[in-house]
Amino acid sequence: MRAYFGSSTGKKFLMAGSGAALFAFIIGHLMGNLQIFLGPEELNRYSAFLHGTGELLWIARVGLLVMVGIHIWTATVLTLENRAARPAGYEAKDYIEASYASRTMHWSGILVAAYIIYHLLHFTFRSVHPELSHFIDAKGRPDVYRMVVLSFQQPVIAITYVLANFLLGSHLSHGIYSGFQSLGFLKEGLRPRMYWLSRIIGYGIFLGYASIPLGVLCGMVRLP
Repeated sequence: MRAYFGSSTGKKFLMAGSGAALFAFIIGHLMGNLQIFLGPEELNRYSAFLHGTGELLWIARVGLLVMVGIHIWTATVLTLENRAARPAGYEAKDYIEASYASRTMHWSGILVAAYIIYHLLHFTFRSVHPELSHFIDAKGRPDVYRMVVLSFQQPVIAITYVLANFLLGSHLSHGIYSGFQSLGFLKEGLRPRMYWLSRIIGYGIFLGYASIPLGVLCGMVRLP
């Protein structure tokens, strides 16, 4: 197993597998967050349910951080190996076959990682923008709804989240396609369909996440 995962193929498998786990979390997280459009009761009840799982929540968080670490490590190592295999740069780069998302994959990954850190500090640890956090609703639960609405009523915060989620969608639009290819599920005849399907999914996720700060900023989601 050490020899396999130390090989280029093994690293690609690890990157695709960790990406798949993170993708599953992104979908579940989005479904939970979209409950903000149902009102404060639904979102705060969902948040209270998650925090009520106790140790299971922290096990899931640690597992996700491990997946992030594996994803970043394998992406970095594979990039360095590819550059070492081609020490001489191309005289002219042909971008006809390469999408914008694939050409900017590494930069979008770095920026998404920075966004994740900011997001955790903002909504999980609540150490960033503390004046917009630490509210309690009428039932004694953390008032996540109020925290989200007050945060995204600040244009700078809202636009930051929209831009960050655009990068996430762009990263996913190519990552989904590459993941299927690395895991050996991408047959030649399916390539064109998967190419467009991955982009629909990636940018669909962007629209889902962006709808929350934009909904607050436009007044569709407001405090009761």
